[in-house]
Formats: sequence, C-alpha cells, structure tokens
Amino acid sequence: MPMPRSLVVMAAALALAGAAPAPTPQQIVDRAPAAAWADVPAEDLVTITLRDGGQVVLQLAPAFAPVHVANIRAFIRAGWFDGGAIVRVQDNYVVQWAAAEGKPLPPGANPTPPAEYEGAAGGAPFRPLGYRDAYAAQTGHVAGWPVASDGRARWLVHCYGMVGVGRDNPPDTGNGAELYAVIGHAPRHLDRNIALVGRVLDGMERMAALPRGGGALGFYEKASERTPIVSTRIAADLPAAARPAWQVLDTNSAAFAQWVGARANRGDGFFVRAAGALDVCNAIPPARRKG
Repeated sequence: MPMPRSLVVMAAALALAGAAPAPTPQQIVDRAPAAAWADVPAEDLVTITLRDGGQVVLQLAPAFAPVHVANIRAFIRAGWFDGGAIVRVQDNYVVQWAAAEGKPLPPGANPTPPAEYEGAAGGAPFRPLGYRDAYAAQTGHVAGWPVASDGRARWLVHCYGMVGVGRDNPPDTGNGAELYAVIGHAPRHLDRNIALVGRVLDGMERMAALPRGGGALGFYEKASERTPIVSTRIAADLPAAARPAWQVLDTNSAAFAQWVGARANRGDGFFVRAAGALDVCNAIPPARRKG
C-alpha cells in the first residue's frame, strides 16, 4: 500500500530538518584551503596613492594585453602618473585617471600598441561557467580572470572593477597613458573594443564613491574637482615591508567550483527561489590579502 501523502510530506520535512544547510559562498571562501589560493606576482600588483590618503591596488593582466601592460609598467616606473589625477567619474560607468597634461612619453614606451582586444583560445585552461550569456557564445575563467569566448578567441570582459585603456577612435588603441575602472553595471558592449589590462583588487569603494563629473562623459570641468594622485608604484619595486601581497582563488580549484555553484544556487535563509544561473560578472574570483 502506498504511503499517505501526509506521511510523505512529513518524511521529507524531517529529512530536510536533519540535513546540514548548504554553505554560503562566503563560507566556502573562508574555508578554502591554502592550496586553493594563487599568489599574485608582485610585478603584477600596482599601488595608487591618492592625495586624500586613500590607496588603490590593481592587478595587471599581462597574459591578455602584454604590450599595453609593458607600457603601463614603463609609465609607472618613470613616474608618469605621479602628480596626475582622477579626471573623470561618469555615473554607472567608469572612473578615469591620467598623468599631468604635457608629459612626454617615457623612453621605451610603445606609442601605438596593437589591438590587444582578444587572444587565441589556446594557452591556459579555460573553465566554462556553464550558463548562457547575452554577449558571447561562452563565458568562464582563465587563470583567475573572467573571460568570454566564441570558440576561436578569448577576451577579458568589462565587469565591475575591471581596468581598461582609454583611447580615441580606431586605429588608435590607447597606449596606457589613460586608464579607467568600471564602476557601474558591466558595460559589456565595450568587450573586444578596448584593451582590458587588469582589475581593482582593493580600493573600489574609494573610486566608486567619488563625486560625479559635471562635464561631458563625466569629465571634471575644474581642476579643483579632480582627485590628485601622489604616486603609483609596482609592488615589486617597493621595500618588502611596504609591499602588498595578494592572492586570488584558483579558478581551477575545487573550492572555486563549489563557490560558483553556491553563487548560482543560493540556499541560505534569505532566498526563496534559487536563480539556477550566474552571470560571469557576478563570478569574479575572490581575492584576499596574504598573511
């Protein structure tokens, strides 16, 4: 004789009551073993010190835009951005910074880099996210970075906190002398149209909270509105005691796979219905200070 429906419901409720709750994404990050974290090379870390005392830390992505990144390193080591400023803050879009006007390019900088907007699908392993995307056939992660792919090439995507190179109309690709960080809803229409060169690891709250510019495209109309930059440094060039150290959750680790699953299927008490889906820009690999 089949079990009455009331008993089936009761049995299911008892089973659920006895089951351990699924870990939240933050709990997964907190419990991730040391082996699941990858060190960010000091050569790829950039510190930006602002006049107001704040600091922003960037991670460069030389594997995706090697010529632009080489330029940025050359600019920083030549003091190019020192004395510059944040010149543009466009609401729900980007914050942009540049050197003081009139500075000549430092020796060795490439004035006309190639269009490093996408790359071959080979190289480091691609971990598919597994959910549909509006802008690409596939999205996922490569070596700690959010990427999209059409099966032939891969490219970094314009997610919140990603850093790109300001440029003029083609064939200009920008040389890294002006940089921006995304501070709004991911402007994915810019993918494969601009060279992305890294992301903000720390200090996004400072950039996103800056007053919006009143000029066209959010540019500040008065020099007094700008936030001055005191210095920009490569972490590898700093004394050991002052050198920031960061790690990113390895996108090929079991912990990252569990984290992605939890992000797509939130099961903690707040959620009534799990989304069963995840946008790549909501799956930026977690980062943490080392030590």
